Amino acid sequence: MWPRHFIEHLPCRSLLSRFTSLHPLTTLSRFREPKQPQQPQHSKQQPQQDPYALMKEDPIQICTDLWVKSFSIQKKSPTPAPPLPPPPFANLTGFLTKFDLWILAYQRTVAHVIGTFPPRNALRSHVLHDLLSLRNAVLKGEFTWGMKTHLYIRSPNDKAATKLMSKRKLQKLLESNEPPFQDRVVQEVLLFILEPVFEPRFSSKSHGFRPGRNAHTVIRTIRSHFAGYLWLLKGDLSEIFGNVDANVMMRCLEKGVRDRKVLGMIKSALKAPIKSAAGGDIDEEGDKKMKKMRKRKKGSKKRFLNENEPKPDPYWLRAFFDFAPEEAGMVPCYGHCGILSPLLANVCLNELDEMLEGKIVEFFRPSKLDSIWKDSIDDGCHNPAWPEFVPSSGKEKTRRMDYIRYGAHFLIGIRGPRGDAVETRRLVIEFCRDRLGLMLDNSKVEIQHISRGIQFLDHIICHRVIYPTLHYTGTGGKIVKGKGVGTLLSVTACLQQCIRQFRRLDLLKGDKDPEPLPCTPMLYSSQGHTNSQMNKFLEAMADWYRYADNRKKVVGFCAYVIRSSLAKLYAARYRLKSRSKVYGIASRDLSHPLRDSSNNSAPEYSDLLRMGLVDVIEGVQFSHMSLIPSCDYTPFPRNWMPDHEQVLQEYVRLQDPKFFFELHTSVKRGGLSLPQDEISEIVWDFKTLGVRQFVGEKRR
Repeated sequence: MWPRHFIEHLPCRSLLSRFTSLHPLTTLSRFREPKQPQQPQHSKQQPQQDPYALMKEDPIQICTDLWVKSFSIQKKSPTPAPPLPPPPFANLTGFLTKFDLWILAYQRTVAHVIGTFPPRNALRSHVLHDLLSLRNAVLKGEFTWGMKTHLYIRSPNDKAATKLMSKRKLQKLLESNEPPFQDRVVQEVLLFILEPVFEPRFSSKSHGFRPGRNAHTVIRTIRSHFAGYLWLLKGDLSEIFGNVDANVMMRCLEKGVRDRKVLGMIKSALKAPIKSAAGGDIDEEGDKKMKKMRKRKKGSKKRFLNENEPKPDPYWLRAFFDFAPEEAGMVPCYGHCGILSPLLANVCLNELDEMLEGKIVEFFRPSKLDSIWKDSIDDGCHNPAWPEFVPSSGKEKTRRMDYIRYGAHFLIGIRGPRGDAVETRRLVIEFCRDRLGLMLDNSKVEIQHISRGIQFLDHIICHRVIYPTLHYTGTGGKIVKGKGVGTLLSVTACLQQCIRQFRRLDLLKGDKDPEPLPCTPMLYSSQGHTNSQMNKFLEAMADWYRYADNRKKVVGFCAYVIRSSLAKLYAARYRLKSRSKVYGIASRDLSHPLRDSSNNSAPEYSDLLRMGLVDVIEGVQFSHMSLIPSCDYTPFPRNWMPDHEQVLQEYVRLQDPKFFFELHTSVKRGGLSLPQDEISEIVWDFKTLGVRQFVGEKRR
């Protein structure tokens, strides 16, 4: 009897189904254990849908419509302060059914894995079918976070299994800390849906992990809006990045989302444990030890990239990332949430933002004897072109508070006695304990006077007393000069922190008198490539310290360290024994070619350059202090918002028929007028009437 007939006549049909399910090319993705009824049974599914028939819409248009809808709901909310939050979204499952969103999520995930964004028409048929099965599993509730043996879709770097996996490889796969590829795809889809829902709800005081906002907007806001405050409170809530109560997070999410499917997926991602190689939960110390072991293994043996593996980041970019301040270097990670974690952290910390925004309004008490904020909370009463300067005032001052947050770190400015700062710290600690489940002490929320300075985002914020010569426009347009006195807010880069970062990169040694060390990671690179790489690093550092008062000083120090480090490297590579000899041959900016003294038969560099066989060596930038750009003192608008939010609000306003009706009515009543005519009229009245009469006429 043939083996096929023998198997067909076996009394146990379940054995036959088990053999047919073990396809050699999809061993891990198609195998299903009978003890897990929640996993999909591909053999018992209904006729599969055609993925090409579901590709009907543009995914960018779908996301844009959701952004516009969320901002239009925010626009309809009442205008008086504090504004009421918009109603939550009750149905988001319809966006999960959009197959075009899943395709875009897959493209972004592939770009993250292999470094190139695959075009939509290049996706193969089996990829679309697997992606459709993943979408159906999420909709039916059959998807489980962190499953590595039951895969619906594979990473493009995974090799097709042509034979059964050994027990050792299977155990290694199960014990690995790398999340599955399909988890990242689901996270991307949820991010497409949740980010536009919560962005209009977030406070304008929050700048971390949000589109259009970064650390530079924080520095510019502090420079323009924190002048005049006497006490600064710096808070550290980084504990919430490592661990957060799932019930607290779900309570914050339910204020914006009421969809059970989406909330259930996020709750399962928060509560699902991540297993380590030992079988327990991953802790921070174990994770750090594993990273150190990987670094040692990588350094002992050369590693070749796979076919679709992206190239590693260049040395200058990795060095610049190591310069990230403490506030910007911490990224939250919650269970299997992955790229959703920063958004969820902002959702949770938005409770603190709303509480402090309400306290800002309650805390304000104006004083006519003060030189700033005499009448309203938004009235600066000083030169808007020089917001860092605050004229001196009497003993009685306006009580005012401001607040800004970047990630898990926040800064509160208070104009008033120190008792108000102590009371504010007590309120923050109690709120974090009762609402967020964070146990803070006074060391986590430190109080410092502005004259002593406080460090935030590697910048020191303080003020000093100055006596400037002020120019006023008097009656009839006359310019009046007068000696003034006041305080000037200073935002400077912390040079000691910069030295510590260079020491961590092994480019510097010593504290009081630091000495540069050779840049050994660029030992086997050419002179032109090394100079160009470090120039990119210096350009990034100059841009990072763009809004620091001592920008020239700190960038000049960075340029000195890099130039000296490269000079020591070239001295060792070309056997020149000292930096002075390197500078004598290659000049101060190291732009002239260096050549090994033992290779006397090599042709001259000028001849090779003339024949086009070599490229021009780029000199190290900022070799002179005059080449370093100065600090950018451009004033930051008080009601600033990112460009995409301005476009969305303008689009929503243009869609409102009431706006066109009011515009049509105003044109009928007043007629059309050019902006130039209005500006010239305002300037003429300002010069002829003077400052006080002009302001009085406007108020009347």
